[in-house]
Amino acid sequence: MSAAPATSTEAGAVAEARQVVARSGSSFQLGMRVLPKARREAMYAIYAFCRAIDDIADEPGTRAGKLTELDAWRGEIENLYDGRPSRRLARALATPVAEYDLPKAEFLALIDGMEMDAREAIQAPSWDDYRLYCRRVAGAVGMLSVRVFGETGPAADELAVTLGEALQTTNILRDLAEDAERGRVYLPRELLDAHGLPARDPAALLAAPGLAPACAELAAHARSLFGRARESIAACDRRRIRPALLMLEIYQRLLKRLERRGWDRPKIPVKVPRIEKLWVALRYGLI
Repeated sequence: MSAAPATSTEAGAVAEARQVVARSGSSFQLGMRVLPKARREAMYAIYAFCRAIDDIADEPGTRAGKLTELDAWRGEIENLYDGRPSRRLARALATPVAEYDLPKAEFLALIDGMEMDAREAIQAPSWDDYRLYCRRVAGAVGMLSVRVFGETGPAADELAVTLGEALQTTNILRDLAEDAERGRVYLPRELLDAHGLPARDPAALLAAPGLAPACAELAAHARSLFGRARESIAACDRRRIRPALLMLEIYQRLLKRLERRGWDRPKIPVKVPRIEKLWVALRYGLI
């Protein structure tokens, strides 16, 4: 299905999405530079949508207000697929949805994932709920992204879901202290129980001696996921999938830096320096 030429209104929405990405300063922007303009702007629109609904879940507000706003976005996604989006960010998605056959279910899954955060502070989900959360908030982004990259099929879908969980798990390990301040504990309940950790007291969790081995175990899970993602990349067209490869490389480096810092000091921030990100991009021909 080919998209109709963008209207001036849609062009303005795309420009707004581009500005959202520029303000973010994330690794995402670096990875998207290799894409042709149309695909790059499609990814910007997806990113801007993700930021919008993530902000609903994370920013101050009442539970009822957040759920109402997320439900309004569900309605807007329905409007988008009916050809009558009203919000600017939804209008920016109109051409990508048509051009790359983006599944509506993945946008709705993203909203469902943010609702898990908005409904109540997540504290020690079961392994099944942990993986469901990762599938919704990260795997769904991957499923949309690989289609924009031009890669479809079982290997691409496996890459989307596996790499998504690896990235989200690394984020969770990086943000332990920040999440605890919000009353959130994303570490799976079975993992906490195995190491004698408190599931309902985030502050006590950060100081508990069992935190380090629990995090080491979850980090090993992330490394396994990165390995599986590499296997999926090998079965895809490497040229098309380069943005995913960049994210994998940068996040593997982030995970290694977290491990070097140690899990008993979760309040010490860790990041991959920009110069190292640029080196990775150069290595894989992304800039």
